[in-house]
Amino acid sequence: MPQLPANGLRALSLYSGGGGLDLSFERAGYEHVASYEILGHAAETLARNRPNWKVFGSEAGDVKGVDWTSWKGKVDVLHGGPPCQPFSNAGRQEGHLDPRDCWPATAAAIKAVQPNAFIAENVPALAGTKFSSYVQEIILTPLTAGRPRYHVRQFILEARDFGIPQVRRRVFFVGFKTKRAAEAFEVPEPTHAWNEPTSNLLPTMSLREALGLPKDNRYVEGLSPTIRSGLTGPRHTTSVNNSASSARTWASMGVWPNGVAVDRTAASGFPPDSGAFRMSVADVALIQGFPESWTWPRAVYQAVGQIGNAVPPPLGWRVARAVAAALKA
Repeated sequence: MPQLPANGLRALSLYSGGGGLDLSFERAGYEHVASYEILGHAAETLARNRPNWKVFGSEAGDVKGVDWTSWKGKVDVLHGGPPCQPFSNAGRQEGHLDPRDCWPATAAAIKAVQPNAFIAENVPALAGTKFSSYVQEIILTPLTAGRPRYHVRQFILEARDFGIPQVRRRVFFVGFKTKRAAEAFEVPEPTHAWNEPTSNLLPTMSLREALGLPKDNRYVEGLSPTIRSGLTGPRHTTSVNNSASSARTWASMGVWPNGVAVDRTAASGFPPDSGAFRMSVADVALIQGFPESWTWPRAVYQAVGQIGNAVPPPLGWRVARAVAAALKA
């Protein structure tokens, strides 16, 4: 994910979290216009890492309460990931009945700001049959009717196809104001391949390889299960495990997903009884594709929560590049 030259496009971020998409767009050459994030500690992460960015946090970062008309004509691309809990298995999949559902507010922001393009992402369950009516009524119909009318593409990408050592699938909605840009847009093709020795693509590292752990016949060389965020659950947690099945997968690789430590020194000081490798915040960030230079809160539950909620930056970077190419075509 190298830093690309400035492309002359301005990006506005909604639901910015710990900065996954914000960092993706910066590295892809976009000018950062502003970030909106309702969680105060996540907004602090953005401001700490990028003091020159305009960041609206806490109440000012609540997307549902913003008057977006002041941004009209000042934004080329609007991007963000509305909360996924209304559609995820862990969030009980209550859709529009969940008070955390922010897709109506997202559509309203897009129509008010009128960017040349938008990118919105979520869990792949949103693309399933259960939510097909929701997608049509709440997302597509408002954005493809009236003025401006967007041409919307929907697709799913897998993190492992872009070098991220994690099983993580996300659905993307990408819309363009002009038909020309929409037709020029190309869904990013995989750059890496997992466990395919004959592929011409770069190999995706295993979890243990990415963490710098030695090969050990006792353990499997596999991919990390999807990193979990505990910020919106019933209690704060320093675990990144999301199910009993995932726990077995972590164990098979000799990595302990519970009780993530603030750093490796702290992690090594309290190893699990199983002898598995205990992860630090930096390890979890690495699995999600963040650069080492990106810093996190000292409160571990906040750090791993922000990381687990984020779009893996290398994945977002590819989408950001594809959108820029379409707008420039």
